[in-house]
Amino acid sequence: MNDAPPTEDTEWTALLAARRGGALPPGQLAALFAPLLTAPQAADGCIVIGRLAQTLDGRIACTNGASQWIGGRGDILHTHRLRALCDVVLVGAGTVHHDDPRLTTREVSGPNPVRVVLDPGRRLPATHKVFCDGAAPTLLATITPGAATHGQAEVLVHADLPGLLRGLAARGLTKIFVEGGGRTVSAFLAAGCLDRLHLTVAPIILGSGIPAFSLPQAARIDDGLRFNWTPHRIGEDMLFDIALGRARPGICTEGKLP
Repeated sequence: MNDAPPTEDTEWTALLAARRGGALPPGQLAALFAPLLTAPQAADGCIVIGRLAQTLDGRIACTNGASQWIGGRGDILHTHRLRALCDVVLVGAGTVHHDDPRLTTREVSGPNPVRVVLDPGRRLPATHKVFCDGAAPTLLATITPGAATHGQAEVLVHADLPGLLRGLAARGLTKIFVEGGGRTVSAFLAAGCLDRLHLTVAPIILGSGIPAFSLPQAARIDDGLRFNWTPHRIGEDMLFDIALGRARPGICTEGKLP
C-alpha cells in the first residue's frame, strides 16, 4: 500500500470532481478552495471572490500600467484554478485594454468559465481576444444601451453591480471570480459584493505605481474595514485568504459599475 500523501495533480482532479458535486478531498488545495464550493449565503444567490496580486508596498502595476508579472508561477496557477472552479471570470475594461487577456483555463485542467467584461461606456473595440476568439462564451456588462452583441459577446445592460449579480444568477452563473483589475475589485468591495478576497503579495518593492485599492478617502482608521485572514505560501509569494462576507468599509455606499 502506498501511504504517501496525494500529489497536487491528484488533489486537483478530486477538487474538480467536488465542483460537480463530489466529496471534498483532503489537502491544502481543498482547504483553500472549499469556500467556493459551498452554497451561496447572499440573497442574490452568488458566491463572489475577488483577487489581486500586489507588491509588498501595495502596487498592482507600474505607473505606465505594466503589471506582468507581479506574482510568480504559483500565483499564475492559483489564478487558473480559480477560473476552472468558477462559473464566471470577470474583469474591467482597463484590464482588457492593457493586457488583452484570453481569460481561459490553460495552466491547469478544468473548464473555461464564462467571461464577463465590465465596460460601462462601451468603449472597448470588438477586436480584443475575449470578443472574437470564440474560446469561451463572453458577456459585455454595461450601463449604455445599444446593440445586443459586441463582436461575439452578448451585451447585458445593468445599472449597478448588485443587479449584475442577480442577472448572472438568473443564468445559473453563481460562482463569480472577479479577477481584476484594482478598480474593479475595489468597486465590488465598496458595493459590499465580495464574499472573499484572495490577495497575493509578491516580494517586490516598487516605490511607485498604481495602488491595489481605490476607495473613498478615510479620515480615521476606524473608517477602514478590519478582517481576519489566513496566509498560504504559494511558491515565492504569500496568498492571504480573506473572508469578507459582503462586508464593506463604512465610508463606501455605492454599487455602480466601475
